[in-house]
Amino acid sequence: MALVKSDSELAVGDPAPSFSLPATNGKEHGLSDYTDYQALLVVFTCNHCPYAKAKEDELNYLSTHYSDLAVVAVNPNDATEYPEDSFSRMKERVANDELRYTAYLRDETQEVAKSYGAVCTPDPFLCRRQEVSRASPFEIVFHSRIDDATSPNESPSRYEMREAVEAVLSDEPIPVEQKPSRGCSIKWVDQ
Repeated sequence: MALVKSDSELAVGDPAPSFSLPATNGKEHGLSDYTDYQALLVVFTCNHCPYAKAKEDELNYLSTHYSDLAVVAVNPNDATEYPEDSFSRMKERVANDELRYTAYLRDETQEVAKSYGAVCTPDPFLCRRQEVSRASPFEIVFHSRIDDATSPNESPSRYEMREAVEAVLSDEPIPVEQKPSRGCSIKWVDQ
């Protein structure tokens, strides 16, 4: 496990990169599947990383508490080297109601993780829905950590992503400073 900080080159106002990925529900999912939501949280995560596991309860909360927010988890890890991150294990965890995200997607080629500049798990990107005429149905509005707990054994005192989501859904400025997420490095194939 290598601890890294998120450092994507995507900036606030950039269009969210598009994708088409298989989900644990057996369907392909893309950005346009979430245009019924006002906000979209794309979070690169996995099953085995202790940093990612420590944020699962909060991601479940975000997904089930805000009806106008889609929480889309994307697992890009090399499942050959990390079998816990396999698509079958992802499906099991959803079927067992451990993960209650809007969708849990598999990025087998790792191209989506690369297009977002994701480097760690978890690495969350909060997006706001845009006008239909835009290049992407969503734009990046906040790339930051989920809460202020910086280690898996620490309890958060501030739920920063929750505050950002509430601001986006209320069409107000985000009252939280962006800070890099910390977690295990994405397990790239052939690196």
